[in-house]
Amino acid sequence: MHKIGQWGEHIIDFWRSLKDDRLSWRINNQAQQQQLKHLQALSEHDLAGQLKTRSVQLEYELAALKTTHQTQMNMLKTKCRQDIKDYKQYLAALDQLKIAIQTRYPQLPDVVAFTIHHHAKQLLNAMWEAETVDEKMQQEMQLIRLMTTVQEDARLYLNGDSPSQLPEKTLQLLQRK
Repeated sequence: MHKIGQWGEHIIDFWRSLKDDRLSWRINNQAQQQQLKHLQALSEHDLAGQLKTRSVQLEYELAALKTTHQTQMNMLKTKCRQDIKDYKQYLAALDQLKIAIQTRYPQLPDVVAFTIHHHAKQLLNAMWEAETVDEKMQQEMQLIRLMTTVQEDARLYLNGDSPSQLPEKTLQLLQRK
């Protein structure tokens, strides 16, 4: 039993020496541990401040984007309303053109007047739906060319300078398409 007692004492001595070593290490490194805890607290505080600052920046940027978006949306709505108004005016002008053709050429079959009117509406729609400015300009020039040709034919007919009872130049222009 004596050996067991010695063995137990060795274990207790070993355990005490470990505790003493650990205590010594903690005493020797206490300043460093406090410094590390202090640095960790400062880092956490700094990080919290950075997060708060970034959060405020993001809120500001979001508010600015919302304002910009709302302004752009209002401008787009205004532009669309104006485009619709312009389109309606174009359609009204084309209807007046059809009536003018029917009035100036009473012997002209309605189907011809409707065809000229329909062609003008197709040019207007193509102009309106054009993807690029160049395409839009080309369609617009074709529409202007058709409108001026119809007006020229009507003027020649009313002045008696046209040998035909039909809008010949207009019909030739439509045949070229």
